[in-house]
Amino acid sequence: MLDRLLGRREQEKEIKSQNRLPPGQSLTQKFPVLHYGPTPHYKKDLSDWDLRVFGLVEEEKVWDWEAFMQLPRTSVTMDIHCVTRWSKFDTTWEGVSLKTLIDEGFIKPLPSATHVVQHADYNYTTNTPLDYLLQDVVLMATHFDGKPLEIEHGYPMRMTVGSLADRSEKETKYFWKGAKWLRGLEFRSSDQLGFWERNGYHNVADPWDEQRFSYR
Repeated sequence: MLDRLLGRREQEKEIKSQNRLPPGQSLTQKFPVLHYGPTPHYKKDLSDWDLRVFGLVEEEKVWDWEAFMQLPRTSVTMDIHCVTRWSKFDTTWEGVSLKTLIDEGFIKPLPSATHVVQHADYNYTTNTPLDYLLQDVVLMATHFDGKPLEIEHGYPMRMTVGSLADRSEKETKYFWKGAKWLRGLEFRSSDQLGFWERNGYHNVADPWDEQRFSYR
């Protein structure tokens, strides 16, 4: 809402005063498109889409699009922070919470599961601790700002990660830690670096500590 009332500089000043702008970041009123590799395209009816949950779970799950859209849904308003130094505020997403799926028994991780690798189209991956994905501010999103995702932003579904306006979440990560075009969640007993993490990006990726690169 702020971007409708204030210019970019005025809005950024207001956001800074609320302690919501991480160091080294600049506010954007646009939604930049950034990703590695080609953009996948699906049939209009999404009959060629599914989401697989596998690894250290009691039962592997595969949901087609119709079944996925029947799962419990929620919406979250969050600030998002890209490692390329832009931040976008008060973004509203709708989709499925992994925390809800686990709390309600749709997914049952084994006690040894500590990490999750997100698998996306074209073999793209990113990794996080399981505990991180169980925050309310993490969502498998199908809609942004009341509309289905645009293809360039992850249609039909992406993992979305960010921070709350009051910064009450336990952890925050840069936006790349939520994979576009998500197709699988692999539950693991150990960490496994994803695509950008293997190529010099910081494995923890906390924007408040400017953990952009690993310098390995």
